Amino acid sequence: MIAPGTEPGLWQTARALAGRDLRLLWRRRGDALQPLLFALLVVVLFALALGRDPPLMAKVAAAVLWLAVLLAGQLSLDSLFRSDAEDGSLEQWLLAPVPLAWLVLVRVLVHWATTALPMIVVSPLLAEMLHLPHDQLPILLASLLLGTPLLSLIGGVVAALTVSIRRSGILVALLALPLFVPVLVFGAGSVAAAARGQDPVGALLLLGAGLVVALVLAPLATAAAIRISLS
Repeated sequence: MIAPGTEPGLWQTARALAGRDLRLLWRRRGDALQPLLFALLVVVLFALALGRDPPLMAKVAAAVLWLAVLLAGQLSLDSLFRSDAEDGSLEQWLLAPVPLAWLVLVRVLVHWATTALPMIVVSPLLAEMLHLPHDQLPILLASLLLGTPLLSLIGGVVAALTVSIRRSGILVALLALPLFVPVLVFGAGSVAAAARGQDPVGALLLLGAGLVVALVLAPLATAAAIRISLS
């Protein structure tokens, strides 16, 4: 039993959970590189398929990069909570002295930082491979920084709903991809608007608004889905 007044606080719990996740990820660092390598492979294949046509590649560069990031994120989505469900850790989350939604939020943010953030870091290099105009790169980076956390938060809800189903990778993709479409449309659309000389701020603001709403509601929905899956 934990003595009264000695319960860990929110930030202490977050640091402990994030540290544990990062240590486990370091042990499986080969698996952690898979999303980044997959995104690189998608970009290279598109570049080879389009041939030596820089104007054509520049037109589709933002859409290709967004699609590569979205699909690469699917690789690790199914395992977001699965290992905790298999070793019984997820049941302990329900008994933790901090809200389950807080633990879920920490896990999702660590997932984003270890999967999507590396792809954002290398996205200027990938954009150069696809001949994306340099003046569109800041818009692309802004859309990725706003959109990829939103993808992780939405994906967390889907992963929690299917955590008790064995071999649910295809099911997770089928459920998540339709929910990802608006994020993909606004993310790639903001760069396309900048390419046409239009104002991309509207699409970026919609992504930002969606991110704010998801930061509030998605952890609560994910926590409820975990309770339903474990009941």
